[in-house]
Amino acid sequence: MEKLNILVVDDDAVIRQGLRRILEGRGYSVELFASGALAVERMTTQQFGLVITDLKMPGMSGIEVLKHIKTTQPEVPIIMITGYSTVDTAVEAMKNGAVDYIAKPFTPEEIAEKVQSALEQKVILLDDIYIRKELRDFKGFDRFIGASREMERVYRRILQVAPTDSTVLITGESGTGKELVAQAIHRNSARRDYPFVAVDCTSLVENLLESELFGHVKGSFTGAVQTKSGLFKIADNGTLFLDEVANISLTTQAKLLRVLQEREVTPIGGTQPVPINIRLVAATNRNLRDLVAEGKFRDDLFFRLNIIPIDLPPLRERSGDLRLLTAHFIKHFAEELGKEIKGIAPEALRMLENYHFPGNVRELENLIERAVVLTEEEFIQREDLELHPPGEERASPLDHIPHSHEELKLKKRQLRVRAVESLERAFLLEALNRNDWSVTRAAKEVGMLRPNFQALLKKQGISGREGPTS
Repeated sequence: MEKLNILVVDDDAVIRQGLRRILEGRGYSVELFASGALAVERMTTQQFGLVITDLKMPGMSGIEVLKHIKTTQPEVPIIMITGYSTVDTAVEAMKNGAVDYIAKPFTPEEIAEKVQSALEQKVILLDDIYIRKELRDFKGFDRFIGASREMERVYRRILQVAPTDSTVLITGESGTGKELVAQAIHRNSARRDYPFVAVDCTSLVENLLESELFGHVKGSFTGAVQTKSGLFKIADNGTLFLDEVANISLTTQAKLLRVLQEREVTPIGGTQPVPINIRLVAATNRNLRDLVAEGKFRDDLFFRLNIIPIDLPPLRERSGDLRLLTAHFIKHFAEELGKEIKGIAPEALRMLENYHFPGNVRELENLIERAVVLTEEEFIQREDLELHPPGEERASPLDHIPHSHEELKLKKRQLRVRAVESLERAFLLEALNRNDWSVTRAAKEVGMLRPNFQALLKKQGISGREGPTS
């Protein structure tokens, strides 16, 4: 462990010297003070990674030391030592910002464990400070969280392409943030004051999609009770974002290609082409080159779309970004729900870091939202995540063997409920992942009515999406 400076303040010389032996024996640097006033004065000239202070001291009390430090150096974790081990003193210390407390007498192992845990929590809390700095640094990408090299390449590409009118093709797995990239391109372009129009190419059947894109004239088909402008026209002078463009039929692909070539659109049932001036951004989670080779996507349209490619990395390849995203989502949902949550427990964070996140950032966001709702602690705990990384199994059903017939019947009911809930959850997550987390599309694919599918989602605490996003 890197040598770290710890300040110890206690009016009892035996306790001070005992803490020095314990902590220096584990590689820490330690400074001792007999009074709170001297300790606070020392902190004006010296940086400390951790403070351990007694609660009851003559002169400045431990609570006063705690409040002073939290005002001047809020990032420094503080452990409170007390010989008055009551719930009231513990609650008071924690309410005022202590990360933990320990009662006298304590063993070397107990204090070492508390110090290690406090330092791990400090790293997680500092992530929140780091996030705010990152957000200030990336002012043009205010909806992005991430400082990895992989995302820096994406930011640079956005800045390069945004001032142009070149067509952009965004690729990446579901949940990586493709629509965020499209929006960032639009916000940083000369078209920023004009519409940004997004359309989910899989949400409508073929004839309705064409009507949405190109518009139609009154009476051109059953249900066309009035003339309607298409999204190409609505997006005039702005940006049109075609999400999941790989799912457009070959017939519509041909019409789309002509629009892009001629820069004009003819509404369904119309005879006069209408000129358009748009910037086109398309996105897909599928490999268009493979689809071209299979004859499922036109090669000429692919080349017209693939002028500027931007490939978004999955979350598992964005080294270091998971902590930033986790802290950001905790802060966001805690504020939204009015809950006092300071961060995430180290073992819970390690659990996230060991998970592969097939649903990427969107899955992480949903997971943290549910954890913030469920937790009753100041830090998100492992059990709040309801997540089991690959290779980590749930507790064995035989951990507790029943001792009576009644216990056996109860255990069997519990196991049946647990098995059904586990199956339901896997079923829902897989359906959402296959359908870019669209509730409507997932329900349709699995053959369920949308309200019934939503009811299952609510039961499992899973959030899908209602509109087109990436």
